[in-house]
Amino acid sequence: MKGTKFGQNFFESTRGQVIGLLRRGVGTVEELSTKLELTDNAVRAHLATLERDGLVERRGTQPGLRKPHVHYVLTAEAEQLYPKAYSTLFNQLLTVLKRRVGAEELESILTEVARSLAVGNTPDDHETLESRAARAISTFESMGGAPALKDEGDKVLIASVTSCPFDTSVSRHPEVCRLAETFISEVTGLKVKEHCQKGERPKCSFEILEPKPDAV
Repeated sequence: MKGTKFGQNFFESTRGQVIGLLRRGVGTVEELSTKLELTDNAVRAHLATLERDGLVERRGTQPGLRKPHVHYVLTAEAEQLYPKAYSTLFNQLLTVLKRRVGAEELESILTEVARSLAVGNTPDDHETLESRAARAISTFESMGGAPALKDEGDKVLIASVTSCPFDTSVSRHPEVCRLAETFISEVTGLKVKEHCQKGERPKCSFEILEPKPDAV
């Protein structure tokens, strides 16, 4: 289920409503069936599917009239289905920083952030180009991107298949692409040049140029 995207249609479905109720603290089959006006068996079937998909888990019981009721909660992965305020805060932070310190100093700050993010995730000297690229791809995926390694003959690219993990920021703050460029360079231990597609539908594209002098 990692990286799965859910649209508005999902949240309007019965399973989406189950997730919404669990998020608000409604946690037993009986409570859900009352709220949704469904039979207990129907609710159990939806919960079983959501458990299988890694979105719901059982956590303890609570007292009932005849026997304890199993309590269901959302997993951490399910919480990621909901939009967060991170992008709004990040964009506003960049706006204020740019106004206070200027574009050049902001880029220096973002470079430092990228290097700190890469700490502990740099390659060993013996790693191959493919291994280094795979490391960058895996890390970018964990940040919400969808990159792939592309061999275009004279160029080797790490490029988006569908989207950019910083898509809500790039159109307003293209400096973010330089942050990603530095990050990939640190993670791979290679020289990297950014060729990102900016605008309303940004896509990442980073060309691997050559090993750094201290890389093997």
